Amino acid sequence: MAPLFTVRIQLLLLQAVGFLIGLVGQAVRAFGSPRFSSRTTRPVTEPLLLLSGVQLAKLIRQRKVKCIDVVQAYINRIKDVNSMINGIVMYRFEAAKKEARAIDKKLAENQEDEATLEKKWPFLGVPLTVKEAFQLKGMPNSSGLVSRRNAISKTDATVVALLKEAGAIPLGITNCSELCMWYESSNKIYGRSNNPYDLQRIVGGSSGGEGCTLAAACSVIGVGSDIGGSIRMPAFFNGIFGHKPSPGVVPNKGQFPMAMGAQEQFQCTGPMCRYAEDLAPMLRVMAGPGIKKLKLNDKVNLKDLKFYWMEHDGGSYLMSKVDQDLILAQKKVVAHLETILGVSVQHVKLKQMKYSFQLWVTMMSAKGHDGKEPVKFVDLLGDHGKPIKPLWELIKWCLGLSVHTIPSIGLALLEEKLKYNNEKCRKFKAVEESLHKELTEMLGDDGIFLYPSHPTVAPKHHVPLTRPFNFAYTGIFNALGLPVTQCPLGLNAKGLPLGIQVVAGPFNDHLTLAVAQYLEKSFGGWVCPGKF
Repeated sequence: MAPLFTVRIQLLLLQAVGFLIGLVGQAVRAFGSPRFSSRTTRPVTEPLLLLSGVQLAKLIRQRKVKCIDVVQAYINRIKDVNSMINGIVMYRFEAAKKEARAIDKKLAENQEDEATLEKKWPFLGVPLTVKEAFQLKGMPNSSGLVSRRNAISKTDATVVALLKEAGAIPLGITNCSELCMWYESSNKIYGRSNNPYDLQRIVGGSSGGEGCTLAAACSVIGVGSDIGGSIRMPAFFNGIFGHKPSPGVVPNKGQFPMAMGAQEQFQCTGPMCRYAEDLAPMLRVMAGPGIKKLKLNDKVNLKDLKFYWMEHDGGSYLMSKVDQDLILAQKKVVAHLETILGVSVQHVKLKQMKYSFQLWVTMMSAKGHDGKEPVKFVDLLGDHGKPIKPLWELIKWCLGLSVHTIPSIGLALLEEKLKYNNEKCRKFKAVEESLHKELTEMLGDDGIFLYPSHPTVAPKHHVPLTRPFNFAYTGIFNALGLPVTQCPLGLNAKGLPLGIQVVAGPFNDHLTLAVAQYLEKSFGGWVCPGKF
């Protein structure tokens, strides 16, 4: 039997197993799923919750709004709807109010002008939430792993420290998938997060708690991480903005698990937010000295850019077909750019995009410069202590006795099957290099590529088990090392968020961020859940 055919059979079998597990999961958990009186979270009524982080900071610096009033407004909103979405899993309300009052006192006593204050504290008094996988002093840092339930951060992750130094006030930490390796945010410590646009649907992962928290207006800016789409998928499913920066720009230090070796360069920490104007200022702060690698000060004239688009991956047998709603939304963007902006948008067919999953696996299978193998997921599940036995954990899960989630158990079981040998790695590494060359030459320093954020809108809970490879629509750009911004494009007829990925050449993040602001103005950006 031909090797490629054998691989296809194995992967299709994995999908079949996932489908059966998904059906069992839905049936078993349907009886214990919470029931809510509404399908969505309640709409926002407090005007302070409808301002961007940039706008809030300006009003606080101008002393037109008290910081304590902003923080209290967000606390009230969290108390109102977080029980429905389970986005924030640990609060620090008293500490946040104390920090807010200290800012108000500082402003009352200090008569520094607004420009000086903005330079010192660009996010003065702005509420912030942080993915639980990042260290936030005094808060848990388990990444949903039961054996780390009592791991409390003694310091802040680098990006968290930078945002706090910029004046932001953390309200709490947000949910994630177990060990940040699945695209539904659920674990055995905090439970499952729900989509504010439809509580029976997923929030994405692994930064899913952050995504639904922002979308439900329980926060205005947030911190996420992305090694396969963990910023962009939650941003897409929850109708907000999320940016995966160019590799090596934003420091990753202070999160668990931490990518090591060859995989370290593909893990990206980045901003998530409801309003596009917050993306660039957040990136400036979070990058620290790394911001010098980018060109955020360059003025972008969108009419001078080259635009390209592609509506699907070319027909991979592993991925779902792209929803017609998403194709139509993308075509509306193309038509708008051509008729209103007056640019030409070229339709392209990048044939090697259909190998997106294989290229991501190649990235995750790569050895480090020292020749060491990447850290095994099964070792991470054991937190580098007593190793777990995946088959035994599966049996325990079927009996309701495992402390691990079924996606984690499944990945541990199939890890060696999914890992490529040297021959396959060499083969797909050549494909990756070819695709990278094709894309970077096409984009240059003035090109934008429009591509689906995911083949479907937010699926119902457990459905990802039946479509485990769909994340490759985002994962491919980690493998290629390109900057990407996920942009919301309104809601479909069922009230679920639509969106699109905006991709640029290496270190041209300023281009994707400029397009994000344009699309927000043209298509409305974030839409408040429960409004319609």
